[in-house]
Parts: sequence; structure tokens; C-alpha cells
Amino acid sequence: MLRTNKIVIGTVQFGLNYGINNTVGRVLFDEAKEILTTCKNYGINMIDTSHAYGDSESILGKIADANFQIISKYPYLSQSVQTIFHKSLTQLNRDKIYGYLIHHFDSFKENLSLWEDMINLKENNLVEKIGFSIYETEELEYLFDKDIKFDLIQFPYNLFDSSFNPYLEELKKRNIEIHVRSIFLQGLFFKNPNELPRKLLPMAPYLVEMASFCKKKNISIEELALNSVIHNKNIDGVLIGVDNVKQLIKNINSIWKEIPIEIKSYAESIHMKEKVEIKELLNPKNWN
Repeated sequence: MLRTNKIVIGTVQFGLNYGINNTVGRVLFDEAKEILTTCKNYGINMIDTSHAYGDSESILGKIADANFQIISKYPYLSQSVQTIFHKSLTQLNRDKIYGYLIHHFDSFKENLSLWEDMINLKENNLVEKIGFSIYETEELEYLFDKDIKFDLIQFPYNLFDSSFNPYLEELKKRNIEIHVRSIFLQGLFFKNPNELPRKLLPMAPYLVEMASFCKKKNISIEELALNSVIHNKNIDGVLIGVDNVKQLIKNINSIWKEIPIEIKSYAESIHMKEKVEIKELLNPKNWN
């Protein structure tokens, strides 16, 4: 269970259609329930959600028992942190949750008092850890410069984009829990390079290169992508979203597979971001 205990189950699919490879829509209630049952069987006990993920929170309130630790997020809305947080608690059927993150960094920069509201939640023992869900290293630099004291951070990290690598040790020195997301680049890694949307065509050569390496080494893309992050001693949580139990089991099996040292070395040295000419395409926010 030592590898699976780093897994954090993303639940945006429980409430919304999500992911570039999603052809079946949102996860049905019974399937979501079975996914969480399977998680428990494999020692996975942390869930990521948000008030912005449709009715994901209300579904979790029906199927996630007290053994699961829940992290939710505050999206930028006209309503206050306190109001949205308590709505989330009600929907999740909880008195408190493990983590609460500010989901839109620009809204925080425009209104720094949001952080005082977050601190208040923690001081009132409604949440154990508070922090941020960020996209760019500049946002983390901003937090350091402003000397913001936070407990938990979530950011993108994958074979194509390891921009946050230089910050991992500093974050650990500050005793900050590190969660990474987008390890499959929101499903782009599994997309046929010949079937990419027009805007993403510049990514095709890099997908071909990765697939070619995996074929040569007889390893799946899941195995390469997951093992490149799961064994990183500085990373505490690896966020994955799944559409069904079969997909979850496949990911778990990928984590348990022993990876030869030369493959680990490739994963560490790929530096694909240096090769990608249009850096904006490494951020799914820019795909539309």
C-alpha cells in the first residue's frame, strides 16, 4: 500500500464532463461509489474536489465515508470564502475537512483578505490544512515574496512540464505538503497524435517521441508517467482522475510495476518543456 497511499482521487468527473479523452461524460453515481470502494481496498484515502465541480461534492457527501480525507477548493465567486466553505461542508456531509485551497490565484492577488478568511477557517478547526491550487511558478514566487504561511500546495507536474522541480526542496523545508496534478497532461498523453485538435497539433511530435520510447522499453504511458512522480520523495500526493474502476485498477497496477533504472533516468531527464516551442500549450487552460 506504500505506493498507493500517495494517490489522491480527483473527482471533477463525478460532477462534470472533463478531460480531452472523455467520450462518456460524467461518472455515474453507482460507478463513483464503486470507485471509492476500490480506493479503500487499495489504501487510497484522499479525495480532491471543489465547489466548482458541478455536484461532485454532494455526490461525495453520499458515498465518501469518514475514512476518506477530503480536500476542496474555493472558486472565485461573489460569495465569501465562509459562505462557500460552509456550503461545501453541507454538501460533503462533514463537520470539517482535511484541506481547503484557493482555486483562482488572480482572485487572491486582487483581494488578499481572502487569505484571512482561510486562516479563520483553520483557527476554528474546520479545516486542517489551507493553501493554494496554482498553475505557474511565478505564483509560488509571489507567495514566498509576500511571506504567506500556507500548509498545502497543488500544481501541475508531468513528463512534459517539471517547472516546479527547483522549488520542491524549499517547500519541504517549510513543511508544506505537496500535491501534483495533470500528470497525464489532462489525458493528452493518451491522445492519438494524428487526431489532435488543430490548436494542439504542435504537441504531436512530443507525443510521438514519448510513445516511441515506451514501445521500445515495453512500458505503458501510464507506467512511465505515474512512476516518474510517485517515487519522488518530495511529492506527498499524486492527483489522478478516473472514469471507471477498470481505469483505476490499471493506474494502481502501473504504480506497483518495478521500473528499470534507465527508464527512471529517462523520465528524470526528458526536459520536454525545453523542447516544446509553444509553452502555452503545456497549460490546459490555453487549449480552448
